[in-house]
Amino acid sequence: MSSKIIYERFLWFEDQVKKGKYPNTTSLAARFEMSVKTAQRDIEFMRERLECPLLYDMTRKGYYYEDETFSLPVMHLSSSELSSLIMARKLLRDMSGSIAEDVESAVQKITSVIARHSESPESIDRAISFHIIRYSPVKEEVFKAALEACIKKRSLTFTYASPAHSEKTQRTVDPYHIFNYMGNWHLMGYCHLRKSIRDFHMGRITGQKIEDESFTVPKSFNFTTYFDASFGLYKGTSRQEVTVRFLPSHALWIKGQIWHKDQVERTHEDGSLELTFPVSDFTEISREILRLGSGAEVIKPKALRELIKAEAKQICKTYAS
Repeated sequence: MSSKIIYERFLWFEDQVKKGKYPNTTSLAARFEMSVKTAQRDIEFMRERLECPLLYDMTRKGYYYEDETFSLPVMHLSSSELSSLIMARKLLRDMSGSIAEDVESAVQKITSVIARHSESPESIDRAISFHIIRYSPVKEEVFKAALEACIKKRSLTFTYASPAHSEKTQRTVDPYHIFNYMGNWHLMGYCHLRKSIRDFHMGRITGQKIEDESFTVPKSFNFTTYFDASFGLYKGTSRQEVTVRFLPSHALWIKGQIWHKDQVERTHEDGSLELTFPVSDFTEISREILRLGSGAEVIKPKALRELIKAEAKQICKTYAS
């Protein structure tokens, strides 16, 4: 039976209680054309699982609320919606246990309403999991401070350990957006020190403090547009097209993958595959190409091809001995 219909029974029963009509199993069963035993199970569920303060009045032969201020939350989730929520909780928990605790609590409260009539969190856990490698967990206090500052449009001060320069600097940032990229959480915003929009790996943030100063996100800033402008996380000042050719043995694995939303895919007669897409910085794309070894070849631009060639020579020197 639909969880929506079952929850409708709960709401109807509560409405009768609040109107002082002292409903009971008989009236509930008659209203929804079901057995008295089913009606009794519904009332027990309301008392035990939903913690409704229902008491039985022997004189009036019906129920009333001991706490008249109590109300059931007027909420309905379909079975598929609940399952999706549980999967989102599972994804967050597998990626970073600390920030998933609040989601876990919320899911527990929601499933307490309709858990008998849909998938339980445990059944989802047994059926699906997420395994992400090379990710950096974020401390709960860091994530919550960044999220609060982002939502309330308040500046955030913190100490940042830059991986590029092996140094720690004090930053004050107007946080525009928090996003997860390849399993790692990032904060994007206007850096007062660098006078530009910067990306901060949240696993490298410490000593965070929400400031009193508020800010307004520029109307010209759109995260989707900014992020999708070119391949990967690194954004340079110029944009150019990159074409990578994959050997037939690798093309079978690469075909169908989305490296960038504006990519152009071309398959050759010999089974090799070419992908062309925009790039603003060579840092990340060079790593992806090198990861595929001899199975990937840069066709253009020449600068990226030379960079990969130089790195390949260095790799040969490393293993020469």
